[in-house]
Formats: sequence, C-alpha cells, structure tokens
Amino acid sequence: MSTTSKSTAGPEPREREMQTPDQVRSVLQSEIAADEATVKARALRQARTRKIQVNVSRVLLGVVIIGGWQLFAQWKIIDPFFFGQPSGIVRQLVDWFQHGTSFGSIWTQIGVTMEEALLGFVYGVGGGVVLGVLLGQVRFLADVIGPYIKIVNAVPRIVLGSIFFVWLGLGTPAKVLLASVLVFFVVFFNAFQGVREVDRVFVNNARVLGASRLQITRHVVLPSALTWITASLHVAFGFAVIGAIVGEFLGAQQGLGLVISDAQNHFNPNGVFAAMVIIAVIALTAESGITFLEKKLLAWRPPSSNEVAGL
Repeated sequence: MSTTSKSTAGPEPREREMQTPDQVRSVLQSEIAADEATVKARALRQARTRKIQVNVSRVLLGVVIIGGWQLFAQWKIIDPFFFGQPSGIVRQLVDWFQHGTSFGSIWTQIGVTMEEALLGFVYGVGGGVVLGVLLGQVRFLADVIGPYIKIVNAVPRIVLGSIFFVWLGLGTPAKVLLASVLVFFVVFFNAFQGVREVDRVFVNNARVLGASRLQITRHVVLPSALTWITASLHVAFGFAVIGAIVGEFLGAQQGLGLVISDAQNHFNPNGVFAAMVIIAVIALTAESGITFLEKKLLAWRPPSSNEVAGL
C-alpha cells in the first residue's frame, strides 16, 4: 500500500536532490500532466451528470405541464372549449397531416409560411448588417439617419403591415416586407453596437500598417462585431416567423397564419395550439441551424468561461 502511494506521488525531496535538473523537470511535467488529466476527467464527469439531470428535469417538467393540462381538461377544472386539450391537439395534427386543411395540404401551408419567413429573414439580416456596419463606422451618417430609424422603429408593426398590404396587395411581397422590417431592427441595432464596441487600438494599428477602410472593415470590424450579429440572429428568425404569421392574419390565401385564423373563427382552440406546435418545431429546427452556423463563424474565438465550465 505504501509502495503504491509513493510511486503515485513521485520521488521524495531528498531523492529529487540527487537527480539531474532534466530528470526533475521530467518528473514535474509528468505530475502536472497527471493532475491535468485528473481535473479534466472530473470536469467531464460533472458535465455529463449535469446534462443528464437537465434532460431528465426537462422531460419531467413537460410531463407535468401536458399531463396536468390533459387531466384538468378531463376533470372540467378548465373548460376544453376555451383551452383545448393535448389529446385534441394530437388528433388535430393527425387529421391535418392525413386529410389536409380547409385551404389545402398542411405541407403547402408550412411551405408558404417558411418561404415568407426565410425571405424576410435574409432581406432583414442583409439590410441590418450593411446599414448597422455603415452607420457604426460613419458617425455623421449615424447622427443624421439615427433619429429617423428610431421613429420608424417606434411605429407599431401591425400598422406597417396594413400599409404594406395597401401598397403591395395580399400576396407574398407584403408579408416578406413585414418580416424583413421586424428582422431588420433587431440585427441593425446589434450590428451598430457591435461596430461601436470594436477596440479602437486594433483599428488604429491597422491604419498605421496602411490598411484601407475596406480592409479595416473586412479584417477588423466585421470579425469583432460578429459576436453581436450572430447573437441577434437567434432572435431575428423568430421575428421573421412572427412577421409572416401576422401578415397572413391580416390577409392571405394560404399559410399557417390563415390556418390559425380559421381555427380561431371556428372556436377551435385545438387547431390554434396545433398550428403553434408546428411553428415551434420550425423555430427550434431553425435555432439549431443558427447555432451550428454560429459555431462555424466563431470557431476562431476563444471559448468563454461558461463554455470552459461546460467541458
């Protein structure tokens, strides 16, 4: 027992004095490597245990909420006519996917809403990044245009949607424009702030080295502001879906918003919740894609303290 503990702890101080400096350095490096491996293994075990605990807690919470909702509806503690019930939502989803909706296949409704949301997302992100980076770098333009952007941002989106329908009619362009406006302001303010937060030392050093404004924007400003921009994308896609759904509520011939509006008009809460389930699945799928994209774009960034703790 004593032999094992001695070999693990390494040579005694007196024995080290008899060793050459290289031997002592080698022994110390071995001990440090062993300690790091032990700490890393412990951190991995803790992270694995925590992940299992979180997943189990999530499942239990979902069971409690959905099970409680179902039981309360069956016991008439809450009125299923107003609140629906999970079993009714499942039956509604099965019916839609087997027989379609009043406006055609459910896949067609999903496709129409996704097309409007994705186009609005792309246009809104593009406009927000370009204008945010431009105004973030040119203070004069920011001072001139800034108040107008704030004024437009203060206008309720439902009002803008009504104006867009007057201009563009009930087709796809009005819904895409509404989704783009919602996405634009989220991305713009993050890109603008991200550019303003760029370390001026890096910018000045690039100028001293002879970099042009375009090179500074490409190699210094954009990489530094990328964290802000990618963070806004998580919220932006949700706004794109909201814009498309609200637009379909105001007027449409197809789409999930129209399906929800139809269910509401027929006092069918199960239909409303079933459409919300479909939208939630779409949003979570898009969120996973954005998270994957964020990791690819920010692969150069050192891990944050939270990420390190999660190893």
